[in-house]
Amino acid sequence: MEKTTCCVVGGGPAGMVLALLLARAGIAVTVLEKHGDFLRDFRGDTVHPSTLALLDDLGLAEPFARLPQRRVRTVRLPVGAGRPAVTVADLSVLPGPYNYVAMVPQWDLLDLLAEQARREPAFRLWMNTEATSLLVESGRVTGVRYRTSDGRTGALRAVLTVACDGRGSLARSRPELRLRRFGCPMDAWWFRLPRREDDPSGLVGGAGAGFLTAMIDRGDYWQCAALIPKGADAELRAAGLDRFRSAYAAAVPWLAGRTGALRSWDDVKLLDVHLDRLRRWHRPGLLCIGDAAHAMSPVFGIGINLAVQDAVAAARHLTGPLRRGTVRPRDVRGVQRRRRPTTVLTQALQRAAHARVIAPVLRGRPPLGSAERARRVADLLARSPWLRRLPAYFVAYGALRERPPAEAVRGRAPEAKAPTGRPRS
Repeated sequence: MEKTTCCVVGGGPAGMVLALLLARAGIAVTVLEKHGDFLRDFRGDTVHPSTLALLDDLGLAEPFARLPQRRVRTVRLPVGAGRPAVTVADLSVLPGPYNYVAMVPQWDLLDLLAEQARREPAFRLWMNTEATSLLVESGRVTGVRYRTSDGRTGALRAVLTVACDGRGSLARSRPELRLRRFGCPMDAWWFRLPRREDDPSGLVGGAGAGFLTAMIDRGDYWQCAALIPKGADAELRAAGLDRFRSAYAAAVPWLAGRTGALRSWDDVKLLDVHLDRLRRWHRPGLLCIGDAAHAMSPVFGIGINLAVQDAVAAARHLTGPLRRGTVRPRDVRGVQRRRRPTTVLTQALQRAAHARVIAPVLRGRPPLGSAERARRVADLLARSPWLRRLPAYFVAYGALRERPPAEAVRGRAPEAKAPTGRPRS
């Protein structure tokens, strides 16, 4: 049976950030990632100012800037078919240098984090290795059992196991953690459409009859998300792909000639959207963070950055106990106490957006209760740049900004210049 100090289950943004921070502090950490690489499509790609500032603290601003990316400074919300999108947050009013959202393929970010972590002697990354169950001894989690892609099985003992394996986390089966679910009015269809050089750049949205869409600029293609009514996947597919292609072309006219790239329903993937959180994120020897602790709605696009901030808080709270080799229940409890208020507030705002904006639009009704009220809110936001400062700060940093442990900091680099040949919006 192999041993490590901290076993991180899941090589997503939260897991890789936590592992890098701990490894830089000299703590033996092993990451188990069930896939052979990070190349999973249909992921969020927004890197918000809180994460950009963290990368700067870690001395990674310059290599991050070399990654293919776009910069987005405004968040625009579609409020119904035929209605102009409303700017609800303008990050350009915030102090620089990180007053924008970077749109970066998540696999590039994870590759960068893994490359940096491999430079630390205390770091190990086991790809093609899936955690299959928790080791529990005398009521305490003491590690995991795992299986590799070639069928080999084994066990890894750890002082602390951190579940960063998303909303399907094996830790969520523990009844004492008590999962609380909230209603969600939508699911999402993910698909690709070709992009041209004269297209808009960054993050673009639109609204059609019974759906909302957001499109992520990936350079040579658009990664598109269409929000559809919850549970309507089978019914809408039965209506035919041609019908959806026509509706999408009507909602985003400048893409009308490209919807033919969807040749069959196999090109459209369903994401079953969830909004939930654990009442307890921990038990002796175990901590859940990121989506493993709280699955977020795609509203505001801040799930990844909340998970990263969870990881930073966990590293700051647990570096000392892990170095001593003893993690007490109050140590992991402290991470939840620190991060839970931000999670609750964010989910409350997402639930309000679900009820007041998304659900009405998906039913073909005006948001905010009436078209007149929606128009007044849109006009107020348009006339009052100062009013967009608060949501801009929330989108940028969340309700609480976390700082990495001092041992992981490598000094702040000057703001990195954009790589040549890469257009920015």
